[in-house]
Amino acid sequence: MQNVTPMLARKDDRHPDEPRSSLPGGVTGFLSYWCALGIPFLLYGSNTLFFFLYTWPFFLALLPASVLIGIVFSQLLRGRLFWSAILTALAVVCLFWLLFSFLSGW
Repeated sequence: MQNVTPMLARKDDRHPDEPRSSLPGGVTGFLSYWCALGIPFLLYGSNTLFFFLYTWPFFLALLPASVLIGIVFSQLLRGRLFWSAILTALAVVCLFWLLFSFLSGW
């Protein structure tokens, strides 16, 4: 009789030490940024453009932060694209809205 330990079948054949790709998280953060940028235009109309005329550097600084947020959530959730996309979109919209509210004084 052989001494055999049964192994469970895994979904993916990667080794646990092999890093996952951060590209889907970066793309999710980038798309979430553009969706968050469009929300004030939907709510306040074309007058938002005059507000962005003076405050664009602050909102442009959120772009790399949004991409990094997407990458971090993608890595923390181990590549689960649906949940990382939901959390990234929620975090980026909240961050964007926080800056918009702070700068507009509302």
